[in-house]
Amino acid sequence: MPYRWTQNSDAEQELRLWPHNSLPPRGAMIVILSVFLFGLIPLLAMLGSVVLWGLLPFLLLTVLGLWLAIQTNYRARSVFEVLTLDQTQARLVHHHPQTGDQEWTCNRYWARPEMHTSGGPVPHYVTLVGDGREVEIGAFLSEDERIALFDDLNQKLRDPA
Repeated sequence: MPYRWTQNSDAEQELRLWPHNSLPPRGAMIVILSVFLFGLIPLLAMLGSVVLWGLLPFLLLTVLGLWLAIQTNYRARSVFEVLTLDQTQARLVHHHPQTGDQEWTCNRYWARPEMHTSGGPVPHYVTLVGDGREVEIGAFLSEDERIALFDDLNQKLRDPA
């Protein structure tokens, strides 16, 4: 699961959520190198020919495009959320590389999770409601993970310890 509960102290718990990372940097390097090497195979027949110089830029553009796409994906996945629960407060901080941090705090007694099975941006959309506001949590998780997160939030918000 791309989220983890930690007990910071007797009275404080922290939930950390992050997007799933199915392609680590080493795997990305292997994919890019493999595309380059497999792209060189047809060019071997063109060695010593002027046609090689006409086809080589297309291979390099393909590898560059793949590298840029992977880097863009890594930047988009650098989002994470931290929910801190103490005896009286619930505090959610959404860290985003482009827009900065967004923060929500509420009295823990009034905070409650809600699940929108349809009508949200994703199926089984989970939000936290309290202090007159409704904020999303874990929108980048998979559907099964959001369902499990909703159950965990229900349990943790009802247990003050």
